[in-house]
Amino acid sequence: QVKLVESGGGLVQTGESLRLSCVPSGRNFSGDAMGWFRQAPGKERTFVASITWNSFLRYYHDSVKGRFTISRDVGKNTLYLQMDSLKPDDTAVYYCAGSTKNRNLKSSEAFDYWGQGTRVTVSS
Repeated sequence: QVKLVESGGGLVQTGESLRLSCVPSGRNFSGDAMGWFRQAPGKERTFVASITWNSFLRYYHDSVKGRFTISRDVGKNTLYLQMDSLKPDDTAVYYCAGSTKNRNLKSSEAFDYWGQGTRVTVSS
């Protein structure tokens, strides 16, 4: 059974940075697309960023473009989300997800397995 473990969340102030990490266990994710989604309190889970299996293409939600960077280290079997210039609106639980489909990577329906989430809180 594939398990994704996120880490790196925490409490920061506006303008600060965090880097989230996601490590899959039980699976080598080198052939999978990967993504990050988030769920703010009282809201539905939404797309944040995704990356194709070969890192050739990266997708971002408009609200994080220019501030967040998704990347992957195949050698370490780890997915990252570098989050800079954080805002209170970025406060959410962030979920890592993997996709064997490698298409339609802005939709949660494309993703087959998920982590439990890591909480990010940005204070004003």
